[in-house]
Amino acid sequence: MSKYQPVTKTDFVSLRWKRFDSYHFAGSDLVAPLVVQELPRAAMSLPIGFIRQNNQFITTALLGLQQGQNLCVSPEGHWIAPYIPAAYRSYPFALAEAENNQLVLCVDRESGLVAEYFDQAFFDGEGEPSQSVKDILDFLQQVRSNRELTLRMCAALDAEGLIQPWPVKVRGKHEEVQTLDGLFRIDEEKFTALSDEAICRVHQSGALAVVYCQLLSMQHIHALGKLAEKRIEWKPEEVDMESLFGDQGDILKFN
Repeated sequence: MSKYQPVTKTDFVSLRWKRFDSYHFAGSDLVAPLVVQELPRAAMSLPIGFIRQNNQFITTALLGLQQGQNLCVSPEGHWIAPYIPAAYRSYPFALAEAENNQLVLCVDRESGLVAEYFDQAFFDGEGEPSQSVKDILDFLQQVRSNRELTLRMCAALDAEGLIQPWPVKVRGKHEEVQTLDGLFRIDEEKFTALSDEAICRVHQSGALAVVYCQLLSMQHIHALGKLAEKRIEWKPEEVDMESLFGDQGDILKFN
């Protein structure tokens, strides 16, 4: 269970943290939110849809075919898809909104990545946030800003009636057909029938890229099916962690 706490000098000046080396924390996620800046890369390997949150649509990556299982995370905790959603890259940190509507940097105290003996400091010798923490905060602020843009684009698509339910059909272990509910997709038929004026409105909102990325990405549903089949016969392998995760400094970038 996550327990996020604001990173304050009072509570964290003597504590340290380390970067994650496993994606087990995301192992039960069926979906992951995506922001518009990462859609072109995500669409090359992950199926993208929409989910409704707080009566708003947001783009999301579909990571599995049943609740509680992320097929992009191996049983050993390795991320095995070509693209890692930005939502996971800053773990164990997150931004939260305080009572005064200010954004506050928080860290998950239950992550196992915060202690007195780890290598990364929260604050430097002068009591200022360390460079690594500043980098995390900058990345999270970029994601937050891009999320607001993404919500506006999704709202523009919804206003044109282009977002429809996406009942993903999944065949169970006993060959029964199950449906994943709560997902949405672009109504391609309505999109191709839009008037010139409506197309212009979508274009001006910047949401045309969202349309094309979502439609293109749907082909990767079949890849999730293959991952599900492999999961049944999974055999642990030795993995070069450096080649798998790359330079952890570069992970805090969209491109």
